[in-house]
Amino acid sequence: MRDSWGRRGFLAAGAASLGALALTGCGGDDGGKSAGSGGGSPKRGGRLRAAFAGGGASENLDPHLANLFGDAARAKAQYDKLADYGADLSAQPRLAAKWEPNKTLDRWQVTLREAEFHDGRPVTAQDVLYSYRRIADPAKAFRAKASLEPIDLTASRATGARTIEFVLKRPTAEFPNVLAAFGAYIVPDKAADFDKRPVGSGPFRFVSFAPGRSAVFRRNDAYWEGAPHLDELEFVVANEESARVNALLGGQIEYAHELNPTTARAHEGHGQIEIVRLRGSAMQAFAMKTDRPPFDDPRVRQAFFLIADRQELVNGALSGAGVVGNDLFGKGYEYYAADLPQRAQDLAKARALLKAAGASDLKVTLDTSEVAAGFTEAAGIFRDQAKQAGVTVEVRVGSKDSYWSDILDSGVLACYRSGAMPIEAHISQRLLTDSTTNATHWRHKDFDAQYQQAQSTADPAQRAAVYARMQRRLYTEGGFLVWGFADWIIGTGRQVKGVDTKAPANTLGWARFDKVWLA
Repeated sequence: MRDSWGRRGFLAAGAASLGALALTGCGGDDGGKSAGSGGGSPKRGGRLRAAFAGGGASENLDPHLANLFGDAARAKAQYDKLADYGADLSAQPRLAAKWEPNKTLDRWQVTLREAEFHDGRPVTAQDVLYSYRRIADPAKAFRAKASLEPIDLTASRATGARTIEFVLKRPTAEFPNVLAAFGAYIVPDKAADFDKRPVGSGPFRFVSFAPGRSAVFRRNDAYWEGAPHLDELEFVVANEESARVNALLGGQIEYAHELNPTTARAHEGHGQIEIVRLRGSAMQAFAMKTDRPPFDDPRVRQAFFLIADRQELVNGALSGAGVVGNDLFGKGYEYYAADLPQRAQDLAKARALLKAAGASDLKVTLDTSEVAAGFTEAAGIFRDQAKQAGVTVEVRVGSKDSYWSDILDSGVLACYRSGAMPIEAHISQRLLTDSTTNATHWRHKDFDAQYQQAQSTADPAQRAAVYARMQRRLYTEGGFLVWGFADWIIGTGRQVKGVDTKAPANTLGWARFDKVWLA
């Protein structure tokens, strides 16, 4: 998408048209969690301007239509979910004060905390049911719809003003992950118009919205978790990374989302802006179709695991901004199998496996695209690594517009990336026989049964043991060659404090502008 401001247009707009307020204050001690430097306490006041890539004139403020990072950040400012993901991707209570399952894990009682919408109405069970039924509407294309699929919303009911009984279609031990799903925001009962005067229960109240340009919000003093430090928050659209960086350097914004590693390296430690690295936010992988030659032979997949020099891929494709992977999703997340040996390049063993599989002179096409940073670089590096094992890799560059849909069913090997989600969600969305985004075509009924066993297991330790067995199998014969986990990089002005440096993108601590202040 082209930048709706354009780089020069953004810079020429100046601080006045962005509605900047005078920023005053003192330094703040952030305890190692925030951007910036200095000491002191949080300071109240000022407007923070945050630049994200946007969706142009088609943008809207319907939280259930949130898709881009900018959409999600705006939605988080104005609305709440029942739960959200912590830094380890475990579900943390938000509007839900508590949740309790029955013995068979197919009914959950959720109790809401006392909270108000911006118009003073209390958040009730009826608002929750309306929100979820709206998301689940088969005539709509809301992103959270698939996540809410386990709920029988016809049978679910309010049992009090602030209590809901969710009836599930099957036992679901990790039902709180459903409550935390991306886009599952709670809106008032019968809410329909979200662009003129939207009402949420979040930390900021709506002021104004110009699609493709900006959205302004003001502090909600009655917020259930405490009023934000900022007076106002403005989201501005800048699709080009260069526009975001130059606006930050020029003092026209205080927060720039999604910078590339080269930019970070150029500015880190130079004093003009702060670089915030959200570690381990994005899995980087090659997806092998396990039902198609040559990857229908597990020995070929195992050989490819051993061809990869992961550190070289991290250094070259990510400019060092990340850590090596071990062919499993979710490094550092709840249930991650951290006890498995770190896989290293072993070309001799890779060649022996290929020979045993009758694939010594293997030729394969690797699909990639400029749809994500580092994809084409990773493809080139892996091509050279494979050549050392006698494998010829032809790199095919696809369309940015259709890449993700193309690789679901076409080809045999593709560059792949994933943002943060619970390991359970990764399995259910990508690794079950009926998963709709199964890029590796991993389809095994016994694996599906293990997932159902995990979801029917109330004891967390026993459930973790099931996930450990599932991950050992994926480590041995799965279709994801996970070579790294990339940092998500944000730039801020030096006056910005309180930015959580430990929260992967799309988790609770990410884009928590109610916790940020200007020093």
